[in-house]
Amino acid sequence: VQLQASGGGLVQAEGSLRLSCAASGRTFSSYAIGWFRQAPGKEREFVASITWSAGSTYYVNSVKDRFTISRDNAKNTVYLQMNSLKPEDTAIYYCASRPLGARYDFWGQGTLVTVSS
Repeated sequence: VQLQASGGGLVQAEGSLRLSCAASGRTFSSYAIGWFRQAPGKEREFVASITWSAGSTYYVNSVKDRFTISRDNAKNTVYLQMNSLKPEDTAIYYCASRPLGARYDFWGQGTLVTVSS
């Protein structure tokens, strides 16, 4: 199984970035893909998730109305569109997969997002 996160970078506050998570190595139809982030000195936190088949989405309150998670089944890729970015969104962002009804069991490498004020 491989989860390849990309798309991070440096952006000014109120700017936008789109992260990608390219998934391979298993059939993800019974899985969910989630995005997590870890800021310096803080614990990793859940950001958003999407179920692969139904496309059901979930967000942490702090990113609702600013971030949108989506998936492209043909490309086996999950996206996180991040708008109106704030300095407090600065973190390493990770994507992970989990079987439906179970815990996240596979993690990709992170991609760094830095938002300057």
